[in-house]
Amino acid sequence: MNTTSTKRTERAAATRDAIVTAAERLFAEQGVQAVSNRQISEAAGQGNNAAVGYHFGAKADLIREIVRRHVKAMEPLRARMYAAIKDSEDLRDWVACLVVPVTEHYDSLGRPSWFARFAAQVQFDPQLRAILEEEALRAASLDLTVEGISRYLPDLPEAVVAQRFQMTQMLMVLTPAAREAAIAKGEPVYGSSWREAGDALVDAIVGLLQAPHHAATGGPGTPGSTP
Repeated sequence: MNTTSTKRTERAAATRDAIVTAAERLFAEQGVQAVSNRQISEAAGQGNNAAVGYHFGAKADLIREIVRRHVKAMEPLRARMYAAIKDSEDLRDWVACLVVPVTEHYDSLGRPSWFARFAAQVQFDPQLRAILEEEALRAASLDLTVEGISRYLPDLPEAVVAQRFQMTQMLMVLTPAAREAAIAKGEPVYGSSWREAGDALVDAIVGLLQAPHHAATGGPGTPGSTP
């Protein structure tokens, strides 16, 4: 590759990085649907308002790229943890393998950071949530970790297990997002570090997964009852 081509490639990569960083921040602070490609281009320092479309295509493709970059950074952390605990029969070890790579990644982002709030915005957008889930599940170690957690759950009905995994997902998304938002505002947060916050989240999820199940009685508001 000649020098001109190399410089052109480097400029394109730098532009893509600037767009990704600007989009993540704007999406986190304002919401995905409230932010236009033009706003992202301007925030990324691009004079061409079509820069986002040129480099990424549709907004969904830009969102996928943001998620993919963070998942790629978390995967080696979880792969190492999985290798260390793959023979463990302790549910807490498996939950830690789920949580700690996420909180360690947030810690590595420094301050300010936006990905936790970005993930929360995407999680609650029906059209975009699938992107977050698809990219996360591409990580082999995550799939293995979820399988490990499933092996050491109490004897619960399948529907209850599915519900508790959904609750776990909400805790994994919303708890870091709330912490990140508080840090951004200079408000007090639990724990002096993301590591301490992660340990607390592991404790909470273990308690949730191990909680006893009380079968629904058919009263108002119970599963299977008529509203």
